[in-house]
Amino acid sequence: MNNKRTAEAVILGAFLCAGLVIAGYFVSSGITKLKSLERAVSVKGLSEKDVPADIAIWPIKFEVAADDLGALMAAIEEKNRVVYDFLLSSGFDAKEISISAPAVIDRQAQGYGDANRFAFRYAGNSTISVYTRNVDLVRTSIRKLVDLGKLGVAVSGENYDAKTEFLYSGLNRLKPAMIEEATNNARAVAEKFASDSKSRLGKIKSASQGQFTIENRDSNTPHIKKVRVVSTLEYYLTD
Repeated sequence: MNNKRTAEAVILGAFLCAGLVIAGYFVSSGITKLKSLERAVSVKGLSEKDVPADIAIWPIKFEVAADDLGALMAAIEEKNRVVYDFLLSSGFDAKEISISAPAVIDRQAQGYGDANRFAFRYAGNSTISVYTRNVDLVRTSIRKLVDLGKLGVAVSGENYDAKTEFLYSGLNRLKPAMIEEATNNARAVAEKFASDSKSRLGKIKSASQGQFTIENRDSNTPHIKKVRVVSTLEYYLTD
């Protein structure tokens, strides 16, 4: 009887040992696979494209001074007409031209400073703006501003509130191709890394599309824009 129980215990122990060995193998294999999933490489892919601006905003600002307010307003109105006619003769459509309300200052009414240091009591300015998709016409017409000077309109230099702007509005048309290019560039970098590390590139672990930026290509050509996007991708690595 005792021999029978001993044999059963031996058999049970053998099964337990075999079970532990098998379980250990699967646990070890699982840990190994889990660790292999933790191996990843993060890479960035760049896409850049130069495009011509398709919108121009061109403000033309001038200033006038006089001792009589009525004379000042009449001068502003007259110079507005001269600038408006100049733009029409340059080829712009009337719908593309807008005239802002003039700004007038009474220097004697100011609560600070010495008004007597100015030659004229009143100072005013007006801005005529062009909003157009004919960018080339704006660039050509800017070079003819000297003609306004010959007509008695002293155009103010560009500053923060009267600066010509060139814009690009076709970003949505570029996005699909640029995202594809950035993604392909990122994958090429990842494949090179995997090859150098004696690994194989696996599936994408995560992906992040960077923000699109539109900037002047350089300070001398604001009508040429550089569109840029950087995509970040993380790939699994396998042996």
